[in-house]
Amino acid sequence: MNTNYLIILFSLITAVGGCQIKNGTKQMNNDLSVQSNTQYTPTKEGLKQAYFASGCFWCVEAVYESVKGVEESISGYAGGHTKNPTYESSNTGRTGHAEAVEIHYDPEVVDFATLVDVYFGSQDVTQVNGQGPDRGSQYRSIVFYQDEEEKSIIAQKIAAINAEIAPQKVAAEVKPFEKFWIAEDYHQNYERLHPNQGYIRSVSIPRLKRFQEQFPHLLKEQSPH
Repeated sequence: MNTNYLIILFSLITAVGGCQIKNGTKQMNNDLSVQSNTQYTPTKEGLKQAYFASGCFWCVEAVYESVKGVEESISGYAGGHTKNPTYESSNTGRTGHAEAVEIHYDPEVVDFATLVDVYFGSQDVTQVNGQGPDRGSQYRSIVFYQDEEEKSIIAQKIAAINAEIAPQKVAAEVKPFEKFWIAEDYHQNYERLHPNQGYIRSVSIPRLKRFQEQFPHLLKEQSPH
């Protein structure tokens, strides 16, 4: 198996308390937030979309933002059964949604297969219902496909990883994409805008740096980290 596909198994700091915002800050930010009831539609011609869930969306958004060919990474909710999910409702675990990201990418620069490599190479692939200190179904790993070609690519990647880590297995669900709900405005670019926040310093940035060290050939020339 190529080293580009080796798995990074994290040992994240569990004392931080997870991908959460304290009530006071959260209430203040909610007053400025947008409704998460609209499916995002790209306006830039030539870009494609991909959808992934892997723990806290702050972390996953930052990882993909560092990858060459990714024009935008948007935090939101996907994989559930209710309409208009919010941060608070999804955190109950009763909506079925997971924190997810919508990736806008240039297929002339980066292909879907590479985005899947980024996905599996930036998480603990064996952790069920969470990543690091973030536990619960809202933090579960899901890789979404939009056609049979993407489904086949995902299946091949998982088979290769399972062979590498046997008897353990990849925990991520594989689901057809249905709809993406944009998260509240204060979640967007959270890692970049709040570099000194405790969770960001202790979990998000270390996770990002581990990924960047493993995949330097995939990074944009001027990464923010």
